Amino acid sequence: MSTPLAERMRPNELSEYIGQRHLLEENGALKKAIESKILPSIIFWGPPGVGKTTLANLLAKQLNRPFYTLSAISSGVKDIREIIQKAESQGMFQTSGAVLFIDEIHRFSKSQQDSLLGAVEKGTITLIGATTENPSFEVISALLSRCQVYTLESHTLEDLLELINRAIKQDILLSKRKIELREYKSLIAVAGGDARKMLNLLELVVNTFSPSETAIITDELVNQLAQQRVRYDKDGEQHYDIISAFIKSIRGSDPDGAVYWLARMIEGGEDPKFIARRLLISAAEDVGLANPTALIMANNTFQAIQVIGWPEARIILSQCAIYLATSPKGNAAYIAIDEAISTVKQDPNAPVPLHLRNAPTKLMKDLGYGAEYQYAHDFPGNFVFQQYLPDSLKNRTFFHAGSSAREQEINKQLQTLWPNKFKK
Repeated sequence: MSTPLAERMRPNELSEYIGQRHLLEENGALKKAIESKILPSIIFWGPPGVGKTTLANLLAKQLNRPFYTLSAISSGVKDIREIIQKAESQGMFQTSGAVLFIDEIHRFSKSQQDSLLGAVEKGTITLIGATTENPSFEVISALLSRCQVYTLESHTLEDLLELINRAIKQDILLSKRKIELREYKSLIAVAGGDARKMLNLLELVVNTFSPSETAIITDELVNQLAQQRVRYDKDGEQHYDIISAFIKSIRGSDPDGAVYWLARMIEGGEDPKFIARRLLISAAEDVGLANPTALIMANNTFQAIQVIGWPEARIILSQCAIYLATSPKGNAAYIAIDEAISTVKQDPNAPVPLHLRNAPTKLMKDLGYGAEYQYAHDFPGNFVFQQYLPDSLKNRTFFHAGSSAREQEINKQLQTLWPNKFKK
């Protein structure tokens, strides 16, 4: 059985690596680490197929470090200790130490992660962990504090096209075939931006033709083959497509759609914490101020499923999903913070008005810090009209009420308090 195309196309040199320019360009963090020959322990966080494993291997090779790899799915504390002992016995300390790559480190238990701490701290090994989940949730704080977290970005369209064309021209098997790439959008879309899946799908399409034929790649052919192979892959594109359908069903106030996609994830063995985290986000992003209780419900759901677990957790998740789907919708909070962040990026140093500044020293008080601040609770209705934004933004509004009854009610209150800002 031949090695899959994605494996055959793994680059042997860092110069051949495609993507992650923000880390590898001239002022990138990894570029500096390579130049200094000092590699910190790292957590690579990003979606599947963006080159986490390949990049770890190439970094070790570039710095001439021994490279060990473990999968969190099949490895335990015993395997970790064996590698640490190997590194110790070979005298590999500090910056010359071995690199231990752990794929899907988020699947390691607390005790497994604990077993890495001593070796990482002493420099016996340099840890590179790969995860598709937010490491703040899945990696213990003691280990996380000893690692640099780098976010790996999804491949651009240009990156993926370069990978396809390189495979057609350079792969030991495909380069011997006649291949005509008429269309490529479905090849990229079906793979969900996962380079590994895309390359293996490319090979599957080519192999539907006999060696003597010209393999003509079209979107229609790719879609036909992909439909024959669709299944729930909790580490691949189905993982992201189905959670997208789930959240969009909630946003669209369709409880049936929400429960259906929830069932797909449950039957596929999805991590209930992953689902619960997305419900938390949806409660704030899609329901928001229209029903503030939704966030409380989602947070309680997250706490409850950690206590209960499968199979009963399905009932709790279902209750929350239906509650969010049938709640009134509003995204004013989501829009407000994004608009505010955009404004801050345009002028990140707008001065804080003097009356709002803290005045811990006599000099600051003499300069007028906080002098004209009015304490809202000293006034009727616990409100006093005063400016809370920088002078350059004093008439700016970020909260824009949506059509939900709750947000309209909030807007009426703001119109009363701030008649010149929040108009009808």
